[in-house]
Amino acid sequence: MEKHLHIVCFDVPYPPDYGGAFEMFYKIKALHDEGVHIHLHCFDYGRGHQDKMKNWCHEIYYYERTEGHKGFSFRLPYIVTSRANKQLLENLQKDDYPILLEGIHCSYFLYGNDLANRKILLRLHNAEHLYYKQLSHYSRSLVKKIYYYHESHLLKRYEKEIASKCLVLPLTETEVNHYREEFHAKQVVYLPAFIGWDIPLCREGAGTFCLYHGNLSVPENEKAAIWLLENVFDELEIPFVIAGKKPSARLNQLAHRKKHTCLVANPSEKEMQDLIQKAHINILPAFSDTGIKFKLLNSVFCGRHCVVNDTMVKGTYLDPACHIAGNAEGFKSILVQLYHKPFHEEEIQLRNGLLQHYYNNKVNAKRLIQWIW
Repeated sequence: MEKHLHIVCFDVPYPPDYGGAFEMFYKIKALHDEGVHIHLHCFDYGRGHQDKMKNWCHEIYYYERTEGHKGFSFRLPYIVTSRANKQLLENLQKDDYPILLEGIHCSYFLYGNDLANRKILLRLHNAEHLYYKQLSHYSRSLVKKIYYYHESHLLKRYEKEIASKCLVLPLTETEVNHYREEFHAKQVVYLPAFIGWDIPLCREGAGTFCLYHGNLSVPENEKAAIWLLENVFDELEIPFVIAGKKPSARLNQLAHRKKHTCLVANPSEKEMQDLIQKAHINILPAFSDTGIKFKLLNSVFCGRHCVVNDTMVKGTYLDPACHIAGNAEGFKSILVQLYHKPFHEEEIQLRNGLLQHYYNNKVNAKRLIQWIW
């Protein structure tokens, strides 16, 4: 019997050039490889229609997001109400196929019970209320601080409402526990992230620099980069590169203040992967423990040594592949130890074991299919 599945994405999942799109795209591809006929619904607010997705989808629908004040609500989160599209509901109601909602963003019709008697699963990309609370804390703009704080308040109430309406599938064990304890969710199961590698692409040997990478327009990522410059590489004269999208003028200035530090602004995807693979050490402190950081997955499965803090690897099962530091002095000490230590085949094999056990797309697609049908 043919298996048909509606997948509702909060953004266009192709190209897989950032965390959310990356996870959605490789999930779609893995389900297609298992014979699932995918009816894709996605909100396009800048990425455009992607004909290449027809290779993995039975049919594709695109919807506009209601942006600005028209999508704003004092009662429900903006990320949800801006995607409350009537045409989406009509298309979902044309049949009785099961539905996979990608993110809280796409759950408006679940919240309103407009899809009663349907099999629905919710892929949790973040504990969004915590994520927005942390965005409020790290943002330097007063307007953004107020917006993020307001959205966080609405999201907490909203997430509590929908936590027990369907099977919830978080990206980390940390968020499984959070949903159980904070919202008393009974149907919540850990499903690891879908990734773009069947085997680790790490290179043996040694590189010549340390790397921090990420979308530098995200307040948390800018904070991490500045923290490294001011607290780790202030006196430690090891070559340090920061790379990512849309760095601020402040970060650019700080990165070029010393001879051993620099910034690569807006590298292409190919250039970024080249930096990750060539670096001797990928350094990834995190100040937010929501979701999983795809820069961590990329560094573990494509890079050499990884130095992180506990927050970065919490609930991911990737800590055996990383060196964990507790503070700035800990980062400095580990970097000094690793900088002249070649990366060996045994470490690649360890990472392959983690990939095959937790992050195997084929295995995880089969698990997801069992929960749906």
